[in-house]
Amino acid sequence: MRFTYAEAMTQATYYAPLAQAAEQAGYTSMTVADSLIYPKDSDSKYPYTDTGDREFLEGKEFIETMVLCAHLFAHTTTLRLTPFVLKLPIRPPVLVAKQASSLAYLSGNRLGLGVGISPWPEDFDAMGVPWERRGKRMDECMDILRGLTTGEHFEYHGEFYDVDALKQCPGASERIPLLVGGHVDAALRRAVRKGDGWMHAGGDGEELDRLLKRLAEIRQEEGDTRDDFEVHVISYDAYDLDGIKRLEDKGVTDCIVGFRVPYIKGPDTEPLDKKIEHLERYAEQIIAKVGS
Repeated sequence: MRFTYAEAMTQATYYAPLAQAAEQAGYTSMTVADSLIYPKDSDSKYPYTDTGDREFLEGKEFIETMVLCAHLFAHTTTLRLTPFVLKLPIRPPVLVAKQASSLAYLSGNRLGLGVGISPWPEDFDAMGVPWERRGKRMDECMDILRGLTTGEHFEYHGEFYDVDALKQCPGASERIPLLVGGHVDAALRRAVRKGDGWMHAGGDGEELDRLLKRLAEIRQEEGDTRDDFEVHVISYDAYDLDGIKRLEDKGVTDCIVGFRVPYIKGPDTEPLDKKIEHLERYAEQIIAKVGS
């Protein structure tokens, strides 16, 4: 089992020392949240909280995801970073491919690129991208990322994108894992067909079990027998050793753990030293004992 430290919607100056502390404590990776805009008026609902409201985003400091990854890679040496998740189809895929290859090259292949479809129509509007057929657009974006990040000549002609033969240098020296986020059936199937893993966004244990069962069914349907397929989950089972064993038995490869509820209105008032204390205690009580 690998362990990912999650912190979001806190002071931007906290991220580098938190990444360094997580690396020192033995975490494999750290998540990096993605948010582009906060519209003044919106009736959109957030799909991963009980109420669906989005007021918790008001005034939160979000450094652009790829920029923050570069910053954190410069402050660490072994820690992997997993955007959780990059809203891919609202972005130009050729640019994202260049960013991803550059990050992988400079970091020594420490990028696990979590990707998903933004739940906010306003994101698409702000970026001048149609909301309609966003799933198909996502598929094409992933194809382009996969091709261009090799550093070899690549061309693509799809419904939404036409890329003449070109290459970007430097390419990644290792395949950049594409980890697909989302709970709908199409997202699970996309993770299997086009991705290298799946990222769970949270929820109760019964829902997680349903999703893991469905993911396993899709992998069987698609004939996917990969040993390195990644399954990243958020679960209360991750906070005790017996629970970790249960997750492993269900095919989970990576536990995402955090130590506060980030979906709060107003600023995060927890001091940096308390955050480090929490992540270090978990590492001592859980990470150090797994597999020992």
